[in-house]
Amino acid sequence: MQGTDPDRESVLQFGGGNFMRAFADLFLHETNSSGGDHGRAVVVTSTVSDRSRWINQQSGRYHVVVRGLRERQRIDETIHVCRALSRALSAESQWPQGLQLSDDDRDPHEPPVSFPAKLLAVLSHRHQAGLQGLTILPCELVDNNAERLHSLVLEQARRWRCSDVLLAWISEQCHWVNTLVDRIVSGQPEEHPLLEQDALLTVTEPFVLWAVEDRGNLDLFDHAAILRIADVTPYSLRKVRILNGAHTALVAKAMPLGIETVGDAIVDPDVQAWLRRLLEEEILPALGDRVEDASGFAEATLERFANPWMQHRLRDIALHHETKVETRLRPTLDDFVDRFGRQPLLLSGILDDRVR
Repeated sequence: MQGTDPDRESVLQFGGGNFMRAFADLFLHETNSSGGDHGRAVVVTSTVSDRSRWINQQSGRYHVVVRGLRERQRIDETIHVCRALSRALSAESQWPQGLQLSDDDRDPHEPPVSFPAKLLAVLSHRHQAGLQGLTILPCELVDNNAERLHSLVLEQARRWRCSDVLLAWISEQCHWVNTLVDRIVSGQPEEHPLLEQDALLTVTEPFVLWAVEDRGNLDLFDHAAILRIADVTPYSLRKVRILNGAHTALVAKAMPLGIETVGDAIVDPDVQAWLRRLLEEEILPALGDRVEDASGFAEATLERFANPWMQHRLRDIALHHETKVETRLRPTLDDFVDRFGRQPLLLSGILDDRVR
């Protein structure tokens, strides 16, 4: 990505929502602003939207407000992002400029509907033009996100009856990089003095991590938030078991008490003590040594939950609660029993309450 023209378009980004602008785009801006020369991102949106118009009207400039706690200190700072985005295109109306599957993606000569089909169209055009393969960094919160996207792109290619040569080029010349993203972005605040001039202003927390698998050929700029590792699986496990598990546990503990938000739950002395005990006595021991710095991440999780600016409603976290319990808490209980030969008291209470 390193080059000589700071305004060149070096990144094709599908989606320009609050999360991406407070995450990867912010990293690109900060790296460029500190002496790097990694170009700008072109944002592709699915339809003609207010967001794509705003990006173009504001020449890719916007503000990110970082609010929260870092090592028990309050952080409230505003970053003017001006060296990340070049422009926005609509896949619906400007597809020739920007170049789970959809049954509507039947004709490879029409603008595609699904994300894998859009990506396949881009890769196919690059291959036909004799250009080099791309580095693909998905930001979806699913396990092995690049591997899953790769398989969907190949399946779409088979549906379109693409050549074996193209399929081989996609697999061998493009780098499919599994990643884990971790940052809470709450979106636009109800009130802020910059809202009158910035329709793209968004709010995020201080904590940030982008874990990316680097097998030695990753073409990506360096940034303090980017962790290059051989395998993101342990970091995904850590996030699901600790942060997501604690969220789901709070739903079971705090909602019956009439508590409405994560922040209100964590400042309640009894609930906070219960959650800390759950983490320290059951969730962390069940993980063992399979993840890096589990205790430090647990402390950071409690600090993130205590963010006074984040109004994360428990009723929103409670959506699909039964499924979340099975994926976030049940495996921890099973691991605890396997390791210690007894039932974990607090986790057992959560799961037992579901069947009463």
